[in-house]
Parts: sequence; structure tokens; C-alpha cells
Amino acid sequence: MADRERSIHEMLKDAPSLNDSCGSVHTGTEGGSLVLGSASSHSIIGGGHATTGGPFGAPNSLPLRNHSAPTTPMSPSSPPTGNGTLSPTDSGSGSLIRTSASKIDSLKNWSISTYKCTRQIMLEKLGKSQRTVDSELEAQIEQLRETQRKYLSILRLTRAFSSHFQHVVVTQHALAESFADLAQKNPELQKEFTCNSETQRNLTKNGELLLNALNFFISSVNTLCNKTIDDTLLTIRQYETARIEFDAYRMDLENTKPELTPSAAALEETQRSYAQHKEQYEKLRSDVAVKMQFLDENRIKVMHKQLILLHNAIAAYFSGNAMALESTLKQFNIKLKSPNSVTGSWLEQ
Repeated sequence: MADRERSIHEMLKDAPSLNDSCGSVHTGTEGGSLVLGSASSHSIIGGGHATTGGPFGAPNSLPLRNHSAPTTPMSPSSPPTGNGTLSPTDSGSGSLIRTSASKIDSLKNWSISTYKCTRQIMLEKLGKSQRTVDSELEAQIEQLRETQRKYLSILRLTRAFSSHFQHVVVTQHALAESFADLAQKNPELQKEFTCNSETQRNLTKNGELLLNALNFFISSVNTLCNKTIDDTLLTIRQYETARIEFDAYRMDLENTKPELTPSAAALEETQRSYAQHKEQYEKLRSDVAVKMQFLDENRIKVMHKQLILLHNAIAAYFSGNAMALESTLKQFNIKLKSPNSVTGSWLEQ
């Protein structure tokens, strides 16, 4: 008994004072013990049970896991910027909200305008709404579209003629080479083969000149039909869309009765929209009239030149007048290019 008390006194000498360890929790590695100390009593918890004893009660060990603190502390939330200014995140959010509101307004205006235009088109087809008509301008527009259809037909036929004629020229060139080869291998018929070879060579040369004239004609008419006239027709389509919008808002204004209008602001908004679309309609109508006038002058000038070229080139070729054919191409500044020639490298050019 004395040995036991003496060993306990030695253990207490090595232990920290109760004042220092009051209310503290000492944790150890797995296999250690958890000790809860207080000034009046000691509670030793082990294996899920609490044992209360005197100041010299035998401690029970409680296996624990080693829970280490995180090596990197969590960063606090970013403080607001000083001087009452918005942070970049707040500024970006405000810009995003304004952009979204602008897109919603644009979508709303587009939906209203589309609905009114669709309603106007349906009422016009049903004969329940009057459309604004400019008889003189619409007659010119219809004539322009008919002219484009006829020019496109000429363009298609000329391309077919050029394609077929190119095959003829290629065949004549191959035939001239065959005659020249046979002239070398048949001395008894050398004169006849040589004569036919020279004839086919001359036809090939003149045919290449005619092909250059045809390609120049095709290129010019294609530019006129698919670029110049198309540009004017694009303005015409914009004018027709503006006409439908103008009639739609005009009908809204005519059907608006002051006594049934909920507020003066709504009536004023209707009048403002009507005036805006009327101004746009009149502007596009003026643009169409000016463009069609310039287009007509340009069309006459271009076709006059191209028709003279085509006539002189074909007449000179089929009459066998090679000099007239060459002078025609020089007159119109057409570069001679053989379909059988191989284009040199850029260093040679």
C-alpha cells in the first residue's frame, strides 16, 4: 500500500498543476488518453462511458484519432472597396442586367412589329385593308424584275453556247495535232495531212478569240444581273417591307378612337410610331426611284457595248475574217487567253 501511494505521488510530481490544466483538453495520438480536468473533480471518459472518481482515481485510456488542423486557413470574404465605389463584380453584374434589358426590349419591339406586319399582309390578301399604292413606281419595279429574268435567260444560253463551242475548239486542236503527226509518218500523204492540220490550227486560233469574246460578254452580263440589279432589288425589298409597316401603323392610327384610348400617352405613342414609319417609307421610296434611274442608264450603256461586241465577234468568226475578229477584241480591250494554254508560274509573270 505504501509503495502504491509513493508511486502515485511521484506521478503527480511529473503532472502539470491543476490550476494550469483546469478546463483544458489534452489530446494525444491514437492509443493515448483524453483527460478532462477541473478544480473540484476529474472525469475520465473511456470507451464511451464516464467514470467519476477521487483525485487519485485510475485513469482509463480512450483511443483517439489524430485530427490535425488544416494547413491552409480559409480565406475571408473579399471586403468591399472603399469610398463607396462598386467592385468589378458589381459593375459587371450591372452591365449584364442593362444588356439583358436592352435585348428584351428589342425582342418586344420586334414581336409587336412582326405581329402588326403579318396581320396587315393577311388583311390585304383578304381584301379587308387598303394598301398604299404608287402605280408608276410599282410598274417600273415589275418591269425591272422582268428584265432581270430575260437577261438571266440570255446569260444561261450564252454559257451553254460557250461550253459547247469550247469543246469544238478543243476537238479541233486535237485534230490538228493528229494530222500533223500523220503528216510526219506518211510521206505519200504529207501534203494533204499538213494542209488539213494548218486549217484546223487556224480554226482553233480563231475559235479561241471568239471564246475570249464570249467569256467577256458572259462576265459583264453576270455582273449586271447578279450584282448591279440585285443591289437595286435589295433596296426595293426594303421599300416593300417599309410600305407594309407604314400601312400597319396607319391602320392602327385610323382605328384608334380618342374616346376609347386609355390615356393620352398611348395616342401620342401611336402617332409617333406612324410618323416614324411614314418618314422611313418615303425615304426608301425616294431611294428606289433614284437607284432605278441610275440602273437604267448603266444597263443601257453596258448592254449597248456588249451586244456590239458579241455581234462583231460572231460575224467575223463565221465569215472567216480573222483580222476583223482580232480588231474587235482589241477595240474592247479584251486580253487574249487560250483555253489550251498552261498558265506560267508567278515568277514568269
